[in-house]
Amino acid sequence: MTYFPTHKRTSLGKSIHETLEEKNKRVKKEEQKLDKIDSSLNLIRKDIEKEKVETEYLNPEIKNWVETETVKILKERVKRWLILKYPVHIIGPTGCGKTLLALQIAKEFGRPVVWINGDESVTTTDLIGGYSQIETTSIRDKYIHNVYKDKDILKADWVDNPLTLACKYGYTLIYNEFSRSKPAANNVLLSVFSEGILELPTQFGDERYVKVHPDFRAIFTSNPIEYAGVHRPQDALLDRMISIFMNHYDKETEKKIIMAQSKIKEKDADLIVDLIRKLRTKLPETEEIGLRPGIMLAQVLEQSKNIDETTIKQLLPDILNSKIRYMKDSNKKWKL
Repeated sequence: MTYFPTHKRTSLGKSIHETLEEKNKRVKKEEQKLDKIDSSLNLIRKDIEKEKVETEYLNPEIKNWVETETVKILKERVKRWLILKYPVHIIGPTGCGKTLLALQIAKEFGRPVVWINGDESVTTTDLIGGYSQIETTSIRDKYIHNVYKDKDILKADWVDNPLTLACKYGYTLIYNEFSRSKPAANNVLLSVFSEGILELPTQFGDERYVKVHPDFRAIFTSNPIEYAGVHRPQDALLDRMISIFMNHYDKETEKKIIMAQSKIKEKDADLIVDLIRKLRTKLPETEEIGLRPGIMLAQVLEQSKNIDETTIKQLLPDILNSKIRYMKDSNKKWKL
């Protein structure tokens, strides 16, 4: 006796029932269609995630940017190294304009900017990301008589932090106060700058390694090592960076910055810059006054058109005492 997989009845010349071979072909085609749909959905999902990130990390807005010849030369010097894909480490005293310079350079590259502020508590997880939550799914199978199946599925959600986002999507990373982080937290940067690979130690499989995007760039800012709370970065990392030492700008540039930030008259800006620069020559390097107190003073004078000498004498200590530790330091500075 011969058995057939399906009945051979036909209608309008076509078989009413599928053979097993035909059914397998049809199922395979449906599976291929679903695979294509899943692949397309994954791409759409990734694009949406990327857009969501870029709405949070946009090009920085910088108001009243001043660019004298001195500033332009320094800016182009930093940009030249970044174009060659070298990370640049800008080192200079507090208030000399390192951060603003880094932001302006990042803006000119036209890529979204991600930001890290270094301090004692920064860890590798703060740089690369980690698991934000773990979701548990329980499955109970009671369909077979006298058989009970119990299965728990744990799903962990990974969240990218600034360094991972910058490496994945080719953003510009600004690591402010870089040398205030402990060196161990920054070890993850070694493979980024050497091999172009970011390792995510707590991830698994293919997701453990992120290939650094061609548009990725990194700018670091630090105070000199003599400053309190500053750690010396490991030599292996410094060896992979271009270190550029920056000092306070020249008098003409500082005067233009104060005028741009306060709209004060040129002759008044001259007096303020002279005061700031004279104090710098008489104070230790770690207590040097940056340009911020000068901008504050200019803004006070601008808002109070008819300010008298007594009021100025009251305001000056408040503005210039930014780095004092004791009252005697304040008195010393006021005498100067």
